[in-house]
Amino acid sequence: MSSEVETSEGVDESEKKNSVAPEKENHTKMADLSELLKEGTKEAHDRAENTQFVKDFLKGNIRKELFKLATTALYFTYSALEEEMDRNKDHPAFAPLYFPTELHRKEALIKDMEYFFGENWEEQVKCSEAAQKYVDRIHYVGQNEPELLVAHAYTRYMGDLSGGQVLKKVAQRALKLPSTGEGTQFYLFEHVDNAQQFKQFYRARMNALDLNLKTKERIVEEANKAFEYNMQIFNELDQAGSILARETQEDGLPMHDGKGDIRKCPFYAAQPDKGTLEGSSCPFRTAMALLRKPSLQFILAASVALAAGLLAWYNM
Repeated sequence: MSSEVETSEGVDESEKKNSVAPEKENHTKMADLSELLKEGTKEAHDRAENTQFVKDFLKGNIRKELFKLATTALYFTYSALEEEMDRNKDHPAFAPLYFPTELHRKEALIKDMEYFFGENWEEQVKCSEAAQKYVDRIHYVGQNEPELLVAHAYTRYMGDLSGGQVLKKVAQRALKLPSTGEGTQFYLFEHVDNAQQFKQFYRARMNALDLNLKTKERIVEEANKAFEYNMQIFNELDQAGSILARETQEDGLPMHDGKGDIRKCPFYAAQPDKGTLEGSSCPFRTAMALLRKPSLQFILAASVALAAGLLAWYNM
């Protein structure tokens, strides 16, 4: 104790105030919920971005059937989230973050579902196993620990206002969706004029919530759980994509599309003494193209019939 007094002696009062102010400001900043969430979920965020489904999506490698499954998972997730947000719109730990006009996605997702599945889309879809776990957790939080809804709202909406806009353009280009927005209404926030400004405003509202440090830490923990649920859905979609690819191969022999490395064609036989593949073409692709011609189909059929007749005669 005496040493504390000795070190403070001889220090100008204004210097002491100046030295304490930055420390206090830094402590306050680190106690802000938005900062805690940003730092506390960084690792989970990076893992989610590096799942195979997301990486393939960003490269434009996505089938329409897979995109429809992803949209379905989003529909069930946001239906649950916005139901619980409506339930807790007056709860002091969440009310300042209730922006149904600006943020809610369910109605937009219904339009996307109608576009992809038709008017009777509700009869055609069901909630997947991974999405159901996410939905169950959201309902549990909304009904038992509503202060943790902040975590799920932050994880979903802040991401939608950021990377979601990139995914919209990728989907439109890869799936040849209309530029007028059909099929990608989910990514369109009609009532948010400036996404960056709105995110800043939203974070300020989060920081103003009257929450103790322990509750904030629980919210960060819940946000990490939300990322985990999202990753489980991504992994589920990745598995669905693998099944779709296998089914495509089983329905018909894989065919090289004439692009990229010709050696990927399973029917290409490289000549060992040729040090180049320039000028090479896929024999299977060429053969299939020729076989689509009616005249050649007739010749092939006649040849097969003749060969069958000769074989039958030989075995008599």
